[in-house]
Amino acid sequence: MNKKVLIPLVVVIVLLLAGVTVLYMNLHKQRQENQEMEQLAALDKKEMENEYQQFANQYSEMKTQINNDSIVAQLTQEQEKTQRLLAELRNTKSTDAREIARLKRELATVRAVLRSYVIEIDSLNRLNQNLTAENTRIKGQYAEANRQIEGLNSEKANLSEKVAIAAQLDATGISMSPLDKKGKTTKKLKKAKSFQVSFTLARNVTAQSGMKTVYVRITTPAGSLLGNAGSFSYENRSLPCSMKRSIEYNGKETPVSMFCNIDQTIQGGSFNVSIFVDGNMIGSRNFSFE
Repeated sequence: MNKKVLIPLVVVIVLLLAGVTVLYMNLHKQRQENQEMEQLAALDKKEMENEYQQFANQYSEMKTQINNDSIVAQLTQEQEKTQRLLAELRNTKSTDAREIARLKRELATVRAVLRSYVIEIDSLNRLNQNLTAENTRIKGQYAEANRQIEGLNSEKANLSEKVAIAAQLDATGISMSPLDKKGKTTKKLKKAKSFQVSFTLARNVTAQSGMKTVYVRITTPAGSLLGNAGSFSYENRSLPCSMKRSIEYNGKETPVSMFCNIDQTIQGGSFNVSIFVDGNMIGSRNFSFE
C-alpha cells in the first residue's frame, strides 16, 4: 500500500481507538457515581424506616407509662399515623426522590410531635414523683419510698434515651442560589461562580447547646459531588462533603448560610442539597437550574 495512504489511515485508526477508550472510561466513571448515589439513597431510606419504627415503638412504651385515657388515645392516634407512614415508605422506591422528600418532611413532623409528648409525659411523671414523695414522708413509709425512687430512676433512664432521639436537629427553609463573580444572584447557571445554601436550624429545647459542625453535600445533575471540604462519618461510612462550618447552637432558631465555589463544569438540571449534623441527615431538598 502506498505510504501516502497508509500513514493517514494509521493516524485515523489510532485516534478512533483513543476516542473509544476515553468514552469507555467516562461511561465507567458515570456508572460508578450513579451506583454510589443509589447506595446513599438506599441508606437514607433505611435510616428513615428505622426512625419511623423506633418512633412507633416509643409510642407503645409511653402508653404503658401514663394513666391518662385522653393522652393514651392521642398517643394511639399518633402511633397509627406513624405506622401508616412507615408502610408508605416501605412501598416507595429509594430512587423516587419526590416521595422520599415528602416522607422525610412527614418524619420531621412525627419527630416534633413525639418530642412534645416526651416533654409532657416527663412533666407529669415529675409531678407524680413529687406527690408520691410527699405522701411517703407523711405516712412514714420509708421502705416503700425507696422502692418507688428506684423505679423512677429506671424510668428516667429510659426517658433520657427518648429525649436523645427527640434532640435531633432539623434544617428548615432550605434554599440554594447561584451567584455570579460579584456575589450577586444570577438566573443563568453558566455565569455562576458559586452557590449559596441557606437554611435555619429549628428551635429545639431538648438539644444540647454548644458548637455544632454542619456538613453540606451538593450533588450535580450528573451525579458528581460539587466541591471538596473533607469528609464526615455517616451510617458507619465516610462521606465527602461540599462544605462545612462550625456554628454555636443554643436551642433557638439559628439561621445559617454557606458558600461553595463551582470548581467544575456543570450542566442545568436537578441539584440535591443534603445537610448533616451530629451524624444525622437533618434536611434534604432538590433544586432545578437551567
